[in-house]
This record gives sequence, structure tokens and C-alpha cells, in this order.
Amino acid sequence: MTASSTKPESLSVLDRPNSYIGKTVPRPNLDRLMQGRGQYVSDMVLPRMAHVVFLRSPHAHARIISLDAHAAKQMPGVIAIVTGKELAAVITPWVGVLSHLKGLKSAPQHAIAIDRVCWQGEAVAAVVATTRALAEDAAEAVVVAYEELEAATEMRTALDPQTPVIHLQLGDNLAFERIHEAGAVDQAFADADEVVEADFIFGRHTGVTLEPRAVVADWSSAEERLTIYQGSQAPHMVQNIAALHLGLEERQVRVVCKDVGGSFGIKVHIYADEMATYALSKLLRRPIKFVADRVESFNTDIHARDHRCKGKIGVKRDGTITAFEIDDLTGIGPYSMYPRTSAIEANQVVSLVGGPYVTKNYRARARAVFQNKNVMCQYRAVGHPIACSVTEGLVDLAAMKIAMDPVEIRRRNLIADEAYPCASPTGLRFEKLSHHASLAKLVQMMDYGRLRAEQAELRRRNIHRGIGIASFIEITNPSAAFYGVGGAKISSQDGVAVRLDAQGSVICQTSITEQGQGSESMTAQIVGSVLGVPMRRVRVILGDTDNTPYGGGTWASRGVGIGGEAALQATKILRKNILDVAAAILQSAPTELDIADGVVVNSNDRAARIELRELARIVYFRPDTLPPGIQPELMATRHYVPREYPFAFTNGVQASWLEVDTHTGFIKLLKHWVVEDCGTVVNPQLVDEQIRGGVVQGLGAALFEKCIYDERGQLTNANMADYLVPMPGEMPDIDVGHVVSPTAESELGAKGAGEAGTAGAAAAVANAVNDALRPFGVTTTEIPLTPQLVLTVLGRI
Repeated sequence: MTASSTKPESLSVLDRPNSYIGKTVPRPNLDRLMQGRGQYVSDMVLPRMAHVVFLRSPHAHARIISLDAHAAKQMPGVIAIVTGKELAAVITPWVGVLSHLKGLKSAPQHAIAIDRVCWQGEAVAAVVATTRALAEDAAEAVVVAYEELEAATEMRTALDPQTPVIHLQLGDNLAFERIHEAGAVDQAFADADEVVEADFIFGRHTGVTLEPRAVVADWSSAEERLTIYQGSQAPHMVQNIAALHLGLEERQVRVVCKDVGGSFGIKVHIYADEMATYALSKLLRRPIKFVADRVESFNTDIHARDHRCKGKIGVKRDGTITAFEIDDLTGIGPYSMYPRTSAIEANQVVSLVGGPYVTKNYRARARAVFQNKNVMCQYRAVGHPIACSVTEGLVDLAAMKIAMDPVEIRRRNLIADEAYPCASPTGLRFEKLSHHASLAKLVQMMDYGRLRAEQAELRRRNIHRGIGIASFIEITNPSAAFYGVGGAKISSQDGVAVRLDAQGSVICQTSITEQGQGSESMTAQIVGSVLGVPMRRVRVILGDTDNTPYGGGTWASRGVGIGGEAALQATKILRKNILDVAAAILQSAPTELDIADGVVVNSNDRAARIELRELARIVYFRPDTLPPGIQPELMATRHYVPREYPFAFTNGVQASWLEVDTHTGFIKLLKHWVVEDCGTVVNPQLVDEQIRGGVVQGLGAALFEKCIYDERGQLTNANMADYLVPMPGEMPDIDVGHVVSPTAESELGAKGAGEAGTAGAAAAVANAVNDALRPFGVTTTEIPLTPQLVLTVLGRI
């Protein structure tokens, strides 16, 4: 399939005159948010609520000798100052491992450090006061004596004998290692006409969400129940973990996730300071509020992408790729993050390198090592930007070596669109992808031939512009194969309950969550389309474990593909139930009726028969008038989880057109293109803006973002002045196109799209920079591509 306008047969139930599927419609929550009526955790005020500020270690590695809080406890407004040892009596430690990641190990982590701190920013005490300002004042009066220890900060030497082992009980600093080999790799390299090797270096960076992490925990002694208000992507996961470590049952914990100001994977994890906040509320028997400030965010929000990867590719003169090989090293901080672990990113890199291409010869090693820096874990497009940059960087270097056009080498090696289903050398199963159709569409969108001619003309005028191409695959709609098989209580299913209210409107409760990506709108579009009611009459409730079915939430591009399918199936049942009742009232057959614009109509001539408002009135208030034996059920609940494929893979391709100023090293982004195949597109504008947002984050990694540590493990740029993020004036126009290959595993046919932009953007930019610098005979495989780096590569500094 080659156009986004194609309507797949699997959508017959949605291919209706009043369907919202495939249409851009306003978000239901737009007016509320634009009027400043958003409900964010940081805005919340509860009776008797206190504020917690965490005193954090200034050292990357140190022993806590003593902590004197006597003076601080006498200060105005101070309620309590709690140490790690005191809090450990309320909340148990955790270990971030998954059983299916063989060999993964980590040390127990406490909510507050007890004897030793392992990174700059780890909490050593909690100061609770009536206001945040008073808590901050008191925190400054707490005196902590430290014995500074040697820090292991360099991941390249983390396994050397002279490097201190951070957790002696683990034996060494190796957290995880995966080795994989498929095919005849050595023979494939021997058969290659050219072998190209490169070292790829990626800058550690973080999510920088608009709203920082925030939580209000409210323990009710009367009910023996904890209510947690938190900006989270996975409320039921938080419920399970809070109950587990506080010695409660899940029924004793309610998690409410209202509006969230961005997440990008940052808020899908369990943080020590959040666990401490839950425990403080239980300990002090009152609501406790924690909101991270920006410096805390830089030092404690998970970091990601700190990799050094040696890559190798074999290629024949006709462009045939014979083999890939990688050796990836990443530093993950002193602990494996809980509960999703810090090994997933490295594991994904091994799984995804070479994924779009036909060669079956592949060797890989990935190692994750402990270090005295902030913890690393999953951030938008986990592992994909690393794998894509290595793969596509090697493909471009191979093309350069044999003097072949970058588009042509991809045409000769991408998996054929008619070759599915098939599997990758690492065992990933692909149901249906569209690499060639996507590449063809991209070439047409960017007018590739014209750009090459323009590039050649500009080079004659000493203007250096480059074109970069990056094909990618993306994991979406994950099944239990992601976390459940490893023992984590993270649901792979999602559930939706829909009901007709007494006035003929629809209430929809869904387990997926909203962080700005449009979950509410997408759900309303599906429900309205299937049932035949206007979207304005569909109310979506999400983010509340007391009021939604059990489910995984929103992460790994799963909201539409899993939560949307659950909404479709639940609404189909509700529609059937409504038509059964209508047929009884109208003395007709259900097959002769339909629903359109909130009215039951004849299927053949579309004549109105009975409004849903009137049907609801009869069912709820005059059931005595219904025929004998009719017991209406105007509510339905359905759950959905993928079963046939562990993941619903999507694919796409990106291109960057940029200019490098070879005198200053500055890079100007001129245009960016994306072609994405995410299956059925429910709301084109939401999908395109998700892709554009992902591209911007990828461009940030390519050009600007890096957490800079010194040799003592001190983060030196933990502020918005020194940590650079992409700004609107620096961003190019981003054109988005689609190819549609619906997954046959669900009736909706939707795959994920939220991480596609991030997956390939940095690779496209890096390849474009190397293309621009080609006349100088230099290349670089390091990001971010700062002016200093560009000038260094050019030999000018």
C-alpha cells in the first residue's frame, strides 16, 4: 500500500458515513487547557498538606558519616526531618532486574540513602514543612558529614581492575551483557569487497519535560488507604509498586493521574524520591507534596543514550551488504532503574541494528556498566536512535566507500515489501512493513534529484549543504514479551468500559493515559465512529485506578494500537446491545437497524426510528414497558492485548537537508522529511504532530543536548542556560507523509507512531553533515554535532 488515503478492509466496522477515523478533529480537552483549566499535580492543595524537600548529596560517591538535623528541626514550619534509616521502617528497598534479561544484576536501592550515596543528587534526608520555602530553608541548616570515596565515572574503564567496584556484593561493575551472533559473520566479512569500521559516540541527555515530576501522596488513617496524585504514564503500575513496598494491598492504593505536562518516558519509571513521598505520607499521616525543581530534574530524572558503539559493515561493489557487527558500551548509573530496568536500552540496540536490511549475518555485544552518575533508563524511542544511527551511519559510510548513492544502496538492501512475514537476525518478527514504498515516497516528497543538483551547484560556490537519509524500524504495541515475561507487574493489556448514560451520551473509561499526545481525542474518535454518535457526546475518563479498567497505560507507542482496539471492541458490544433493545422496542430486527448521529435509523433508507436519548429513558426509567425477557445491558467492558506478534513493528524513513558553515562550525537545518507507516491513522494531525515532536527531540540529541559530567561525577550543566534544547527558531519545516500497512492482528489495524520521529532524526542529520563535509574528506560519528566538534573534525581547532 502506498498512500495514506487507502482504506484497509479490516476497518469495515469503522468505514461508516459518520466515522471520525482518518479525520483531523479538535481535541476534546483543548478548550479546557487553553483556558488554563488544566489540573496538574503542582497546582493541587489538600487540607493539612505539607511539602517535602530532599537534601541531596553534593558528592558522586561518599559515605555518610553523620547527619545533624537538631537546628533545622527548630526552624519555623518544620514538621519532620526523616533519614533513610527511619524511612526504611516504612518502605522496603527494591532491585531493578528482569528475569528474561539473563545476567542482569543490581544492588538494593532505598528511597533515601542510608549509609552511602552513589551519585550527585541522591537524597540523604527528607525535610517536611508547612511550605516548600520553609522546607528549603530548613534543608540548608541540616549538616551532613561525608567521607568522599573514589568515583567510577568513566564507562570505558568501569570494568578495569583499578576502578572501584560500586557495589562490592555484586563483584564487579558489569550490570548486563548480551552477546548475539547469527549467520556466517566472519565468512561474510571475508567475502565483502570493502569493510568499513567506525566508533559511534552518543551524548548522554534527558527529557526536559515542561512540567517537572510531581506527586501528592495522601494517607488516610481512617480508611487505611493511600491516594497518590502523580503525573505518571502508568497508574496501575504505580499502584502495584506502592502497595508492594509499603506493605499494602492494591485495593488500599488509588493512583490518580490527571493532566501531565509532557513525559516522553521520563515519567513511566519509579523514582526514589517519589517512593519516599508515599512513605512520608504514611509515616506522618498527612498529605505530602513533592515537586522537583529544574536542578533536581537534571540530577534525578533518568538520563539516556550514553553509548559508545563500535560498528562494522561489509559491502560488495554492487552495493550488497554482507554483514553487520557492533560492540556497544553504555553506562547506566549506580543502580538499574525500577521496575523496567536500565538494561532495556542496550538490549534494544542489539535487537534493532540492521533491522531494515536483508543481510542475515550479524554479530553483536552490548554491555551496561555501573557508574557514579545519575541513573539511565528508557526515554522516548528506547534504543532506536542508537541502533538507527549506527546502522544508517554504517550504510552511508559503505556507500561512500564504493561510490554509490545513499538512496541506491538502500534500494538494493532494504527488505522487499512483498517479503513479509519474515524475521530479523535477532529473531524479531515482522508482520508487514513497507521500506521500499516509504523510500520511494520520501524521494518524491523531497524531490531528491533536484536537491542533488542544487547541492552540486552550491558546492561550486563554496556553500556546503548535505542530504542525510535514515531508514528505521520501530517497536510498538508491545505484548507481555516486553516486561511481563521478566516478572514485572506491568500490564501489557489495556481495558475500556463504555456505557450509555440516561440522556443518550456515552461515558468511556480507559486505562491508557494522556500526557499531551491526544489519547482522549483518539479514544473519543473511535468510540464515536463505532457507535454512531457525535464526538461531543463522548466523555473519556482516564488516569484513575478507581475508575478505569486495569491496564498498562501509555508507553512504547501502544495507546492507539492496544487501548484503541480495546475501545473499538467494547463499543462494538455496546452497539450490539443498543440495537438489540431498539429492535425489541421497534419490533424490528437488529440487522435492519443502525445508529447515526445519536439516532437509531433504518439500515436501508436511513430513516430515523428512535433517538438514543429516548431509548435510554425507556431502559433506565421504564423497563416495565419492554417486552418480556429483555434485560438491557447498556455497558460493556473489553480488554485487548496482542497475542500473535510480540510487537507490532512500524517502519519509516527520514531525510535531512542542512547547511554547514565550515568557518564557524554552525549547522543550519533547512528542511526535514519523514515518511512513516504506522498502520491505520486515526487522527492525521495528531499523528503528524507526534512525529514532528519526536523529530525535534531527535534533532536536539543530534545538535544540542548533552549532560556534561566532570571526572568527579559532578553534572556541570544542570540548568536551562547551559543544557541546550532545540528552540523554534532553529527548527526546520518538517514534512510528514504516510504509507499504510495495517496490522491484521487487530480490527482497528493501528500501530504506534509516538516515537518514530525520534528514532531516525539524529541519524539523518549526522549523515547529512557527513555528506556536506564530503569535499573535505572527513567524517564524524559523534553527536551532538556542536560547532566545536565540527571545527575539530575539519582540523580548524
